[in-house]
Amino acid sequence: MVRLMMFAPLGDAAVVVTLGRDIDDATMVRVRALVRSLERANESGIVDVVPAYTTVTVYYDAGAWGAGDRPVFVRVCDVIGRHVEKAEHAWPDVVPAKLEGEAVVREEGTPVEIPVCYGGEYGPDLEEVAAYCGLGGDEVVALHSGADYVVHAVGFAPGFAYLGGLPEKLRTPRKATPRTRVPAGSVGIGWMQTGIYPLETPGGWQLIGRTPLVLFDSGRATPALLSVGDRVKFRAIGAEEFAAWK
Repeated sequence: MVRLMMFAPLGDAAVVVTLGRDIDDATMVRVRALVRSLERANESGIVDVVPAYTTVTVYYDAGAWGAGDRPVFVRVCDVIGRHVEKAEHAWPDVVPAKLEGEAVVREEGTPVEIPVCYGGEYGPDLEEVAAYCGLGGDEVVALHSGADYVVHAVGFAPGFAYLGGLPEKLRTPRKATPRTRVPAGSVGIGWMQTGIYPLETPGGWQLIGRTPLVLFDSGRATPALLSVGDRVKFRAIGAEEFAAWK
């Protein structure tokens, strides 16, 4: 079985490696395996590695690669390709998965429980989402908090995690006019995905609740609470418990 691996330049100091066509568990295994392999090796000249959905973007310092008979971009791609092969065929501790066939025994991400106070002042769009989906507000909460999610990407704002796994019944378009201020901790729906705003920023997602957890803190050893591959569960809480967290 031939597995997808495509390279594309991103400016003059980065390579985007595409490892799958679909956002699924098998592709997530490949993405996380390449990231871990590159991070463990600490290759000279590679300065950052950023996973997202079906890709890994590798940033490099062109000056650190020295002169050669081939372009730096090509040499970087060669190194990345070797790491893909290592991760998928030689390091069972990095990728405890069967990448071919029907079954995928994936390396589990860190499970994270996110308490959420749904509706009211914390989720001003809950009823709008319910009306769009033809559901009651309680049904939206039950579906949203009952699903299992995985972090597919982190971006837009520091620590903003894009979560896959939203029940199809809850898919709701973004707002036609984004808000200029969305409170930190707001939990929103943006069509096929759900996410949490880690900081107060503008935003156009439908807000259905808010968590008291701090999703991003630059003073922590690991500033972002969520990373690509993490598994997430939401737990519905009341206003009193929300206040107690604060």
